[in-house]
Amino acid sequence: MRNVIYLRRSRKLIVEPGQHLLPPKYIATAMKNIEYLGFTFSEPLMGVLKTLSVEQFTALYEQLVADLKSLVGANVSFKPMYPGFPRQVMLASEAELYINAILHYITLELPEYEALERLPLLDQVDLKIIDLGSVDDFHQSIRSLIQAKVSISDSDKEDIEWMLATCDDPETVLPDEIPLKENVGFVVGTLLKYEKANLKLIEKYIKTATDVLRLAVALSDGDVSLAANTRFRKFKRAERRLLLRLLEQCGSIVEDMLRYKHRWIRLGEILHPAEYPNRFYNCKEAFDILRNNKPYETFGGKVEAALRHKDASLAADLLKNRAGEFARRLDHLLRMEENSSQVVAKFGEVADQVSTPVLLQVMTHFRHRNEKQALRTFFPKGNVAKAVAIANTLPDLDAEACEAIVQTCRSVLINRFSELPALGDVYIDERLRQYVTPFSQRSASKALRTVVRGSRLELPEGETIRFFLWWKEGTVNGQHTGRVDIDLSAVMYDKNWRYVEHISYTNLRSAKYKSAHSGDITSAPHGACEFIDIDIPSIVRYGGRYIVAALHSFTGQAYCDLPECFAGWMMRKHAASGEVFEPSTVVDRLDLAADTQIAIPVILDLAERTVIWCDLALQRHPNYNNNVEGNQKGMVLMGQAMTSLTKPNLYDLFMLHAAARGHLVERADAAQTVFSVNEGVTPFDIGKIMSEFIA
Repeated sequence: MRNVIYLRRSRKLIVEPGQHLLPPKYIATAMKNIEYLGFTFSEPLMGVLKTLSVEQFTALYEQLVADLKSLVGANVSFKPMYPGFPRQVMLASEAELYINAILHYITLELPEYEALERLPLLDQVDLKIIDLGSVDDFHQSIRSLIQAKVSISDSDKEDIEWMLATCDDPETVLPDEIPLKENVGFVVGTLLKYEKANLKLIEKYIKTATDVLRLAVALSDGDVSLAANTRFRKFKRAERRLLLRLLEQCGSIVEDMLRYKHRWIRLGEILHPAEYPNRFYNCKEAFDILRNNKPYETFGGKVEAALRHKDASLAADLLKNRAGEFARRLDHLLRMEENSSQVVAKFGEVADQVSTPVLLQVMTHFRHRNEKQALRTFFPKGNVAKAVAIANTLPDLDAEACEAIVQTCRSVLINRFSELPALGDVYIDERLRQYVTPFSQRSASKALRTVVRGSRLELPEGETIRFFLWWKEGTVNGQHTGRVDIDLSAVMYDKNWRYVEHISYTNLRSAKYKSAHSGDITSAPHGACEFIDIDIPSIVRYGGRYIVAALHSFTGQAYCDLPECFAGWMMRKHAASGEVFEPSTVVDRLDLAADTQIAIPVILDLAERTVIWCDLALQRHPNYNNNVEGNQKGMVLMGQAMTSLTKPNLYDLFMLHAAARGHLVERADAAQTVFSVNEGVTPFDIGKIMSEFIA
């Protein structure tokens, strides 16, 4: 399992050197075989593989092939409705397509077609290199996740849980401090789950009442972000005493508990603090205040009162005691206060107490504050990748005040980064401007490449993009899904987001735009798939620019309730060569597992030849219907929102680090530290970036 995780996260393998001399034909054959999946071995990895016995190498190779197939989606059988896709769809008459669809809807049987003879794959594929790793490097990658200062994904949590469950001594992996509170609840909960914890080990991580609440949520398999309510399980007496003891040590707890008053009241009904009136006196008193609505003046109440009276100066004075909240309310205060210099000066006094993620976001916000954007886009906290876009009605702010805030944030960040180890000569790739800094990976899907939502990736060479979808119905948690129909669609828009064309189960082809759908399959007892081919030159020639790829659960099941569902895309130079699904041409693949029925994995910008990574899982909404025709208003809104995002980017982040602890050079081969799309620290090294560069 260790190599399964390591391969997915870092494209590396841990292989202990043997004392044999493996015949070269074994390695050559293995490398030729995994080329079909789009991978190859590095020279250091080959060097160690040569020392294995035949039996050791065979075992490693068989597991590796299974893991690689799972990564790219080749572990399942792809049988589209039209096996000669796309040619069979483009050549069939409208009547033939219509009759085939109707018969399938009635019988659920696929039409019988001979698979057309296909040329071997003509595309030259850039192979992904699998490198040699080490135990220390693997442990550090997990430690980096635990130390992340921003939220991590469910996939990250699964990897951490496996590590903590299987390691003999968790202290070899655990850092001295866990900066993100969500991770505190999850990690401590995992240690308790596998009986790897003692009070001395965990109490240093629990510092506030909300930390204890997150721990109780984690032990109840709930959402540690606290974005959603959790049904607390019944705790054993020892667990109740532990939670109360941790809560008691947190000092003044009432105000913190009032933030989540009703959840604490429900938790108190399970913890029974009154059973220990002397041992946990503070806990008993705090629960008494919550349950009986006793008056208690809170910091938040004072700030809200100042804001109601439009007293920005008083609010700023109060917020100086909580710098992070000050930073988040800064725009609001500046809109209230005519003399903005006072608010800016007060923020400057406490800016060094604000966390790095918040400073980066504040700096970017005020750098672009007066730019005229039609929409403001938010990603609400929680485990579902939602996006909310509203009209931008904010009035302009004083330009000097905005610039002063930007410079304050920049100065604090450079001073902070200067305390980290020196980087030496540094090369920074300009293309990193297109990659968003990872601040919230909480709702990120498991994918072949982990990318931050809103990032723009370059399209590889080629003229045809082939989207793919695979899903299966069956039993999940003892409940059968029933018939499952997931629909794949692609909608084309011009540069102004005016509708151009769509390809979906209602419109299988477009001769003008040379695009086609492989056929609508409406049941998947053994798995089903759909494909869409998009011809880039044809769409650009006739004025198209954006393509929104979307998936709809037509039968209404949420993706999290399916045994398996994933989607992705391939770039093809020769669409008619090779198989319909060629693993080596897969560029991206992601699992669909959110509690939603609609997903937008990517948006293509054909004018810039970029892929905008969306990974959005949308809830049902009046603007979102279960087919693409009924979804136009919502699709356009999401498209406009994702293509106009203004978020901190990796280029600016790494430039701050270079200014603080390095010297910029113009060539990568002259640098000791490289930040680039393809080498050194890349946008896909999210764990490393979160723990080491958002410091």
